[in-house]
Amino acid sequence: MFFKEIDIENWRRKEYYKHFSRDVPCTVSLTTKIDITNIKRLNLKVYPALIFALTKTVNEFEEFRINKNSNGVLGVYETLYPCYAYLKEGNDLFTNLWSNSIKSYSEFYESYIFDTTKYGDSIKMVGKENIPENSFPISMIPWNSFDGFNLNLKNGYDYYLPIFTFGKFILEDKKYLIPLAIQVHHAVCDGFHLCRFIDRVQEIINDEKTFLD
Repeated sequence: MFFKEIDIENWRRKEYYKHFSRDVPCTVSLTTKIDITNIKRLNLKVYPALIFALTKTVNEFEEFRINKNSNGVLGVYETLYPCYAYLKEGNDLFTNLWSNSIKSYSEFYESYIFDTTKYGDSIKMVGKENIPENSFPISMIPWNSFDGFNLNLKNGYDYYLPIFTFGKFILEDKKYLIPLAIQVHHAVCDGFHLCRFIDRVQEIINDEKTFLD
């Protein structure tokens, strides 16, 4: 696991970081709709395909890989792995699973099937133990297609990684659209970075090679 400490005093974002982490602690939530028509056209399982697309995008942008490590040091992880909430049909409690097999969709999907089969019945909040420090959370609420979603974290001002939540997809004008809520820390991420991220997620989903390589 590679972690590079940020030299805050010489960081180009120093002023913004100190303002939004110390003077005016601030997190940001944004809900948008993602077009997943290509995922449906390829007849892929929606949730693992979305997890993989998010993971690819997160690892393209440094501002989405910034957090404090276990020693409280602010820095950038070279790679982040997905930690996703999983709820098996017939259960009413989710369990958290994770994967470090992210080089290709086929590799990730194989690990997804293995882990959901092996750990999906777990009644523990963490079904697959030893979640890596360099992981980020993804969840899905497939029963409702929301227009807004917000998490209220008691200690959220010390958490810098993005948090992603999907909802129920809908068919609209011959397109399959799914709500995606993104929560970030304003100390490391601005509206520009959020919009750039969303655009890139859409590009990755629209590219067949994302799922066929």
